[in-house]
Amino acid sequence: MANYTQANDQVVSVGDWFVTLLLTSLPMVGFIMLLVWAFGGGAKASKRNFARASLIFMLIGSVIGIITFIILSLTSVAFMQFASNTGSSY
Repeated sequence: MANYTQANDQVVSVGDWFVTLLLTSLPMVGFIMLLVWAFGGGAKASKRNFARASLIFMLIGSVIGIITFIILSLTSVAFMQFASNTGSSY
């Protein structure tokens, strides 16, 4: 168990961060790699924390996007109903 802890507490090099950021920029590969690093158990502690934080940001962004889509859709439907009731041609 001591070797496992020491291996995960090592410093992540600049080259490793470069590869990490390159992989996370790819659409589906990045998401899968974030899941592997966050929950796989083999990643270094700083990379695991980065992956978890990135997934949290993705979740927050998705929720905000869905809420925005719903609000804009409802607003659009309400505007179309208002325009059809008043005889306007918008």
